Amino acid sequence: MTETLGFTLQCPVPDHGNERIELAHGSGGLLTHRLIEEVFRPAFAQSPEDFTHDGALIDVPGAQIAFTTDSYVVRPLVFPGGDIGSLAVNGTVNDLAMCGARPLWLSAGFVIEEGFPVEDLRRIVGSMRDAAQAAGVRLVTGDTKVVERGHGDGLYINTSGIGAVVALQPISPRQVQPDDVVIVSGDLGRHGMAVMAARENLGFEPPIVSDCAPVAAPVLRLLEEGVNLHCLRDLTRGGLATALIEIVESAGVGMELEASAIPVSAPVRGACEILGIDPLYVANEGRFAAIVPEGDAGHALSILGEFDGAATVIGSVRSGGTTGSVALKTMGGSYALDRIAGEQLPRIC
Repeated sequence: MTETLGFTLQCPVPDHGNERIELAHGSGGLLTHRLIEEVFRPAFAQSPEDFTHDGALIDVPGAQIAFTTDSYVVRPLVFPGGDIGSLAVNGTVNDLAMCGARPLWLSAGFVIEEGFPVEDLRRIVGSMRDAAQAAGVRLVTGDTKVVERGHGDGLYINTSGIGAVVALQPISPRQVQPDDVVIVSGDLGRHGMAVMAARENLGFEPPIVSDCAPVAAPVLRLLEEGVNLHCLRDLTRGGLATALIEIVESAGVGMELEASAIPVSAPVRGACEILGIDPLYVANEGRFAAIVPEGDAGHALSILGEFDGAATVIGSVRSGGTTGSVALKTMGGSYALDRIAGEQLPRIC
């Protein structure tokens, strides 16, 4: 039996000695990467493939399953386009889809702060029910814990998911090859900016609505239509830039993106400019990157276009240049994208 382990982590790591994890540093960038590499990988990884994906691939008699888990601590709990309940369902469904799996079952764990309104909990649970129905999954088990007032920030939710792997070939960074093309499934940055606007009561016009949605349907269509998916990655914490940096580092290749090709809506771009935020690092909850052979790009775009008209090719994989680097081409030249030391927008997922 072979297993490929997955690990999604959003928490910074200190250097050495008696230093502590500090929430003020944010998450999703360089410090998250270090925590995985310096703490969790040495403890748990059994092969180089482990912890290079958001889910684990596990062989069971007669089949292969994908298994993933994630915790959601978004603030505020309700935002334009969704809430912590729909976010928890869609986020886990999407992690399974990135493994080339058909999502089937979810668990849910609720950490509820003393004094949290029951009616608010009822609405969030209803949102989870509706999101699960829309994604074609069942929530089959769960747990609740109540913590003292002032120690839970209202509500935290953990969801785990199991899906049946339907991809005929492995989908992972190790499958990425020179001359592959990079496709994004839609416009970027809406989730992070929608949460930011709701948190800070920013009256953007038109309002920015989160892209929170399941992406299993377009991924399964790509697989059913025979598109050769070398790698998939949902563009959550750390956004497009962080996701692609993680891929090229694991794959040992370089990547070049065309800045003008990356779809960012005018409201999101304007809000990012006002706040001094780079939209390439802003989280999404209904968008993914697909890396496919150049010959499959047209077919993939045709399929994705049925789900989102903003799906587009934004770059390609290069064998030359700096291994493990993502270069962004602009009208003024080209520069390498870096990991950021902390998340630009904390508490968005």
